[in-house]
Amino acid sequence: MSPAPRVGVLALQGDFREHLAVLRELGAEAVPVRRPDELVSVSGLVIPGGESTVMDKLSRAFGLREPLLDAIAAGLPVYGTCAGLIMLADRVLDATPGQQTLGGLDVTVRRNAFGSQLDSFETDLKMPVLGDPPVHAVFIRAPVVEALGEKAAALGSLDDGRVVAVEQGNLLGTSFHPEVTGDLRFHDHFLSKVRAA
Repeated sequence: MSPAPRVGVLALQGDFREHLAVLRELGAEAVPVRRPDELVSVSGLVIPGGESTVMDKLSRAFGLREPLLDAIAAGLPVYGTCAGLIMLADRVLDATPGQQTLGGLDVTVRRNAFGSQLDSFETDLKMPVLGDPPVHAVFIRAPVVEALGEKAAALGSLDDGRVVAVEQGNLLGTSFHPEVTGDLRFHDHFLSKVRAA
């Protein structure tokens, strides 16, 4: 039996504890990542939901921005949820002044596309890559993918056609929070990328 993959969760801000719990439930050795030396020890990384502007500032303050850029460029499997999707997007509409992303996903995203915390909602999404049943998705101040570049592929959309799950090579992004619903399939799909890499 192959050893459990060692997967990091960026633990600067946001709901990283929930992702650590899901990854451990799936048998991964899940560790928080706050420093460059912790990043080099993992074979995959989850960037959690939270506040993308704060994550951006903290990644620079902790000396993680350049190592993260290098890791993504080198093909590290990375899964971003909500704010994590914003961090992985090449282009962000309505970014705050000076806000930077890590990039890698050939997509344009809009921050807080559905409004404030009060406008959070849940819905079921067909996700062919995961099979049946549909994914019960929780959206909390979520971004939406406004445009897909040539390299990125949509994995799931709302009924109105807005894209909320994307994949490109070793990168995966969702607007919603699968770590809070008990549906482990997105994390399992991500771990299959980690094992394949």
